Amino acid sequence: ISLVFFFHSSVSHRFIAKPCALGLKVQANGPQKAQPNAILEKVFTAITKHPDEKRLEGLSKQLDWDVRSIQRWFRQRRNQEKPSTLTKFCESMWRFTFYLYIFTYGVRFLKKTPWLWNTRQCWNGYPYQPLMPDLHYYYIVELSFYWSLMFSQFIDIKRKDFGIMFTHHIVTVTLITFSYVTNLTRVGTLTLCLHDAADVVLEAAKMANYCKCQKLSDLLFLTFAIVFIVSRLGIYPLWILNATLFELYEALGNFPALWVFNVLLVILQILHWFWSYLIIKAAYKAISKGKVAKDDRSDIESSSDEEETVPRSKTPHSTITTNGTGSSNGTNGYLTGGTCSEEY
Repeated sequence: ISLVFFFHSSVSHRFIAKPCALGLKVQANGPQKAQPNAILEKVFTAITKHPDEKRLEGLSKQLDWDVRSIQRWFRQRRNQEKPSTLTKFCESMWRFTFYLYIFTYGVRFLKKTPWLWNTRQCWNGYPYQPLMPDLHYYYIVELSFYWSLMFSQFIDIKRKDFGIMFTHHIVTVTLITFSYVTNLTRVGTLTLCLHDAADVVLEAAKMANYCKCQKLSDLLFLTFAIVFIVSRLGIYPLWILNATLFELYEALGNFPALWVFNVLLVILQILHWFWSYLIIKAAYKAISKGKVAKDDRSDIESSSDEEETVPRSKTPHSTITTNGTGSSNGTNGYLTGGTCSEEY
């Protein structure tokens, strides 16, 4: 089923998300390409993508470029390998569609169950609770989706928190599998539905950002921040962890699966604290600057002092500008004045 998800996402990107993106006038072009240069290209591909100061000085003498121009070239060359806005929009649209569907399904399923309203019902009859078809479907779809995410993470858009996200996917897959095997599925459905709520808003905020609907993007991001913090730092520990750490122990006593299950849930809570810190930091920037700040994990490198697109020779007669600003060519093609809510 995970392979089906993976294949379906590729088909959706091409035949559904891409036409929608083009209809919404999402930019299909990627970051600005670096000026062709055989020497720098050889260093980039064969030696290092992040040259140190000593190598930069050597290249500066060899090419008769100043160091800033060479640094700029390497930044632009690294950014060339990053995905376009169109690609990111397609990825977010696919995830938004899934999260919206599975969250709606989870809410519709759980509102008919007694354990939504009383978590002690999660342990009644354990471990001989029947596996209902709706619950089984819910679990298999969620597990398959997270398996597909764990593998596609290696080919999808790379983020600075790749390690944290990979850890999250491993913990999530392990939790879903372990709770299914040990029949702790009732509390598992509560955990899944609670986590899907914030993800729906996040992907919507990212799509709005890619469409350059900045006010809508900012509003959705702040909504996401509130939903995330309330659900992950408030409801999750008070509702889910309370049920597994205390109510489960009171109802069934001590057994090995209890401790394994709770360790995994606590690791998930630690990740929630980390992401909440990033979200609060971004929200603070939004309040202080009047807009949502740029992605701290941004997949496009930039520098505030990069404004020229033409390398400058170290010789005076080749200088484009005298102060590093100005001139009709004084814009960096991959720097945008917009903001970004895609960070989380």
